[in-house]
Amino acid sequence: MTIVMNEDYWLSTLYGSEIKTVADYVCYSEKLRNAMEPHLISLLNAGISVILDFPANTIENRKWMKKIIEATEVESYLHFLDVPDSVCLARLHLRNQSGEHQFSVTDEQFAAITRAFVAPQEEEGFNIVLHGNKEINL
Repeated sequence: MTIVMNEDYWLSTLYGSEIKTVADYVCYSEKLRNAMEPHLISLLNAGISVILDFPANTIENRKWMKKIIEATEVESYLHFLDVPDSVCLARLHLRNQSGEHQFSVTDEQFAAITRAFVAPQEEEGFNIVLHGNKEINL
């Protein structure tokens, strides 16, 4: 059995009207991670596979993920989408236009989040699965 834990779904359900800025997102995302951590560990220890659809764009975010992995000793994979910002921004515009996603992100918010991006490194201890621009279509 596999379950998907999607940060955007949980944030929008719990705090949607309160998230208006990137700083708000950071605050509520941390609260959500703190609440979810023991639950995720319990699920993994029970033998349930978890797809953690949370951002892994910073070293700190990945440390949180690594802490969960180390608490469970499960095999894990970090999927890294290595595509240019222009592709990400085009996909974001399409997502915003669809109106189907929980949040609409502005170009300015995208730029602020992108400035914090640090690519995952082998020394972080993840099994990294690299996806390049040619492998993923809009």
